[in-house]
Order: sequence, then C-alpha cells, then structure tokens
Amino acid sequence: MSIAHLRSVHVHPVKAMRGYAPAEAEVQPWGLAGDRRWTVVDTSGKVVTQRRHPQMALASAEPLPDGGIRVSASGRPALSVEVPRPSSTIRVEVFETPVEAVPADPAADTWFSEYLETEVRLVHMDEPARRRPVAPAYALPGETVSFADGFPLLVTTTASLDALNSLIAQGDHADEGPLPMNRFRPNVVVDGTAPWAEDGWTRLSIGEVTFRVARSCGRCVVTTTDQATAERGKEPLRTLARHRKDGSRLIFGQNLVPEHTGTIRVGDEVTILG
Repeated sequence: MSIAHLRSVHVHPVKAMRGYAPAEAEVQPWGLAGDRRWTVVDTSGKVVTQRRHPQMALASAEPLPDGGIRVSASGRPALSVEVPRPSSTIRVEVFETPVEAVPADPAADTWFSEYLETEVRLVHMDEPARRRPVAPAYALPGETVSFADGFPLLVTTTASLDALNSLIAQGDHADEGPLPMNRFRPNVVVDGTAPWAEDGWTRLSIGEVTFRVARSCGRCVVTTTDQATAERGKEPLRTLARHRKDGSRLIFGQNLVPEHTGTIRVGDEVTILG
C-alpha cells in the first residue's frame, strides 16, 4: 500500500500572481507564511484577480527577507516593495467581504496600474490574526484567513488531477489537456492517494501539522487560464460541470484550516485522520 506524501508546496505572496515553490513552509493560523498577504484592488477597493485580468498570471512576486516582495513581469523593470509602516488602513473588499488593509508605497500602485493598464492599488494585510475571519458557516471561533479566496490553505492531489485529465481526454476539448496542477493554484499537493479520495477527508496531518477540512473548493474561470500564456479555454470547467458538481459548484480540491502551527516539508508523510 502506498504512503501518501507531500509532493509540493506553493506560496503566492500577491493574490492572483505567480508564486514560488519552496521546499518547506511555516504554517500559520491564517495560512502558509507569506501566502497572499498582499493583494491588488481597484479604485472602488474591490480585489483584482485573474478573473478580470488574466495577465496577472504572467507577473511574479518573490518574498524579501523583511516580509516585502519583489514583483516582476516580462518587459517591465522589477520593483521591490517594502512592508508598509503601520498607519491608517483603508477598507477593501474581498468577494463582498470588507477587510482593513494598509496601502503600499505609491510606486507599487504605479507599477501595477501600468502593467494592468487600469488604475489599481497594492495593499498589505498587516494583522491577519484579526483582519478577516473565515466564513462563519465553515469556521470555528477565532479562525482567520489572509487574502486567499476564503480559507487558509488549499490541498489538491495528483491522483485526482490524473483522473480529471483522463476525463478531459474523452471530451469535446481534449486538445486542451492534459492540464498542469498550477491551473488550480493550490498551497499543498499530495501524492499517493486514490483519485477523489480527498472528498471524504475531514482531518489530516502533513508532517507535524494537523488540519481540519472545511469544505470542497468551488472552481471559477481562473482554472481555464493558462498560467504560462494567460490564454483561456473551456477546460477544466466543461469537464467539471459534467463530472464534479456539488449543487451549482464545480469542485476540485479541498479547503483546509490549520489546527496548530508548525513547518511542513516536501516529502512529509500525509496521514488521513478522519
């Protein structure tokens, strides 16, 4: 019997932008250290993602030692952005949820506005322990999250991706497959499970850290965006609609909430606890 293990770890410092894959990561109550602590918002304060601006997939954000970031994109000079000093916050909106955030240096606003060809701002979540609660219907008291879509971490499995790609190969848009895992922008990827086994998980451990499974992850148009070209197709939503529906939601992966802090490392054993 194969033993499940952690295949890869993924951190996205700026929501919706390309991230990086470290060999290990610290798990904090609100997600992986450095994951989605920054986000771009429009002039009304609403979060900006690949849903409206698929070219965000082509811009990268790398962490700096002091918690800042270095952003880069082809044809543009890279820019280092420091963590903004504690100051008054502004109210932004993450999918209809109001969140207080600290504005970044205006140079960052200029960089992103020129790249996206529309006026936007970059903001930072200064105190994730108290800024944004996990959705009450799926949270325990006191649980919070960064600028991630709704939960601290997202787990996917290679077996389920293989199964999904097999279904895509049988469909009307087989030429779009096989799809890579980065279409789903997970935080942790697990090897050694059966396809769709994660549907039945309620708790699991990765190395020294245990997690509660909050709910399955509903997927959106971002999954149809090629993360290397920013071009869009029909898959995987077409196939998920036929084979992976939960009510009106098209699902792939599971959302996790850490039960305590610790460090996870590529190669760690993954144990299903419930």
